[in-house]
Amino acid sequence: MTVELGIIEGFYGPLWRWPERKQLVQALEPHGYRFYLYAPKADAYLRRRWDEPHPQETATQLADFGRFCRKHGVRFGVGLSPFEVFNDFNDGAKKALAKKLAFLDEIGVQELAILFDDMRSDTPDLAARQADIVHWVQERSGAAQLSICPSYYSDDPVLDRVFGERPSDYLATLGGLLDPAVRVFWTGEEVCAREVTPGHLRRVGKALGRKPLLWDNYPVNDGDRMSRHLHLRGFTGRPANNAAWLAGHAINPALQPTLTAIPAITLAESYRQGPDYQYGQAFRHAAREILGADLADQVQADLLTLQDAGLHRISEDKKQALLTIYRGYPHAGAGEICRWLCGDYQVTDEMVQTQ
Repeated sequence: MTVELGIIEGFYGPLWRWPERKQLVQALEPHGYRFYLYAPKADAYLRRRWDEPHPQETATQLADFGRFCRKHGVRFGVGLSPFEVFNDFNDGAKKALAKKLAFLDEIGVQELAILFDDMRSDTPDLAARQADIVHWVQERSGAAQLSICPSYYSDDPVLDRVFGERPSDYLATLGGLLDPAVRVFWTGEEVCAREVTPGHLRRVGKALGRKPLLWDNYPVNDGDRMSRHLHLRGFTGRPANNAAWLAGHAINPALQPTLTAIPAITLAESYRQGPDYQYGQAFRHAAREILGADLADQVQADLLTLQDAGLHRISEDKKQALLTIYRGYPHAGAGEICRWLCGDYQVTDEMVQTQ
């Protein structure tokens, strides 16, 4: 059994360049990745400044990227985060949201995700308000597929600590109110789930009244702590029989667009191979496909340093030695390792709080 795979570019931190996004689409399309949702937290015009129009240059590039995705058989989508609009969905907010939806239709968005993640609310009837907003959007959007990320998108109590205690029966209430055609994102038992099991997905699906759309926070490495590590290893803890309980499986990529393709390919392999899947072997095959044999072997040799030790535990001498090695490879993946070693991908707490 297979499941539809996709990318949801939903991380905090520096924005990718458009050619990098296209490269990732081309790398993953042969492995069954069928949708791409553009939703970086750093695009303020989709989040904190959602009610303002995108600059013309960005709008033009978004439309071009949409055409590129469609040309490669990948459904083009956008994740819109109308920041805390559920606290006061007034006439002004409705007018601004209608304009944004018209813009998204104009650039050819095929899938629209309304993202309510990482926002504060003390609204007791939060689920009802969010369902009403999604249905309001549904009536005005030309997107063929509509999804929502709930405010509480995981069992993880960290969400309650940071954004306020979740309302009682929030998930079941939201699922009961939403049109069955609307897909609902869920990250698992934790925000960055170490494992996702059929038993867990079955329980969540029962509460929602539909199969959840998995928002997988691997290999994403945003945040102050995670951005000090490269997430390269093959996927684990996602058994192939999860497919029966999922509406789709989207990965939130790492800050490094070329390197992201390595674990992404291993996820496709885990579904394809089922019980025969071996994450170490899958990593080696994917790394060679993306990086070429020599660079892949070098990355594998340094995997403990790059993924496990992290920047804060690499001495200056070791860092310089690694830079010397990777600067010798004329490859985008090696360039990303060098930029990471130089601290270019470091995500600060301020970024997370203000994006």
